Amino acid sequence: MDLSFTPEEIQFRDEVRAFLADALPADIRERVRTRDERHVREDILAWQRILHAKGWGASMWPVEFGGTGWDKTRQYIFENECAAADAPAQLPFGLKMVAPVIMRFGSPEQQQRFLPGIIEGRDWWCQGYSEPGAGSDLASLKMRAERDGDHYVLNGQKAWNTLGQHADWIFCLVRTDPEAKPQKGISFVLVDMKSPGITVRPTRLLDGTCEVNEVWFDDVRVPVANRIGDENAGWTYAKYLLGHERTNIAGIGASRRELRRLRDIATTPRADGTRMIDDPLFATRVAQVELELRALEVTNLRVIFDEARNKAPGPEASMLKIRGTEILQRISALQVEAHGRDALAYSVEGSGSQAAAGYMNLRKLSIYGGSNEIQRNIITHLILGL
Repeated sequence: MDLSFTPEEIQFRDEVRAFLADALPADIRERVRTRDERHVREDILAWQRILHAKGWGASMWPVEFGGTGWDKTRQYIFENECAAADAPAQLPFGLKMVAPVIMRFGSPEQQQRFLPGIIEGRDWWCQGYSEPGAGSDLASLKMRAERDGDHYVLNGQKAWNTLGQHADWIFCLVRTDPEAKPQKGISFVLVDMKSPGITVRPTRLLDGTCEVNEVWFDDVRVPVANRIGDENAGWTYAKYLLGHERTNIAGIGASRRELRRLRDIATTPRADGTRMIDDPLFATRVAQVELELRALEVTNLRVIFDEARNKAPGPEASMLKIRGTEILQRISALQVEAHGRDALAYSVEGSGSQAAAGYMNLRKLSIYGGSNEIQRNIITHLILGL
């Protein structure tokens, strides 16, 4: 199999690079480079508006909904080049999660109402799936939605809600039939975060940030018109969404960026004049993770090229998720080691970004998008039939 890009794809890559050099604001680029997230909402939405103006607001959407219609290879090139240029990651909750569900199962009215706000950078979405006691076993969720005329009345709690403090909308799985079998009594609803009765409570993480939240619903009224598809069929839509959440989850671009950051740290002289990269053992470990990242990239390209021939990915998708998250975690651990005893106090140009804090935050990678343990079960089932 020839894994080289075609001349047309190389030309496209060069076009993306030129656009990023010209259109990505320097202040946003610098905040991404230094991990300064004090303006994260403004930066992500501003970048989304810039991409939309270019016609590149949704690389993974079909043309009929305003997307680019790019194939998987061009999507891969675009996302890797954006990461290499220190562009903000596009918000996945709207673009890659709820939007595909609305396109596939939503009514024309819902598509016209919700999709433009996502691609134009007006609406910030968050996810309402997990609950206390309903994470990996999502079918055991308990948040209730009781019908009251043309509204549902929502009561319950969602946990581990990422960046919900910035959100305009949340898509939720709710239990509309408590008597049905767990997967059969769930519906998929879209909720305005400004609705009376919603309370967002930040959860302070080990790195000191409040990236995730608990979201409480106390008699929150949601129009039935905001339900996607049929009542009690939400489990089908949830599984469809999770398939899109895992798109490009290998994170090649992010790992390349962090590897570059690692080399910058390791080649910078410390107070005593020594450099970590001059330690043969440390240099060997950096080289090893770089080789493993290159091998992962080749595997990712093989999967992409197979998909171009209409071959659906099998266990490879789970392998990419496991290896991609493990490699990025290892790179972050090497960054901490490269800083040595200064890791906890390390700050980049006053941003307050800490190497150890980044390391702790990235522990989540092996959990979200389907935990690595679950992915190993999937691989075992698909390959060995167990």
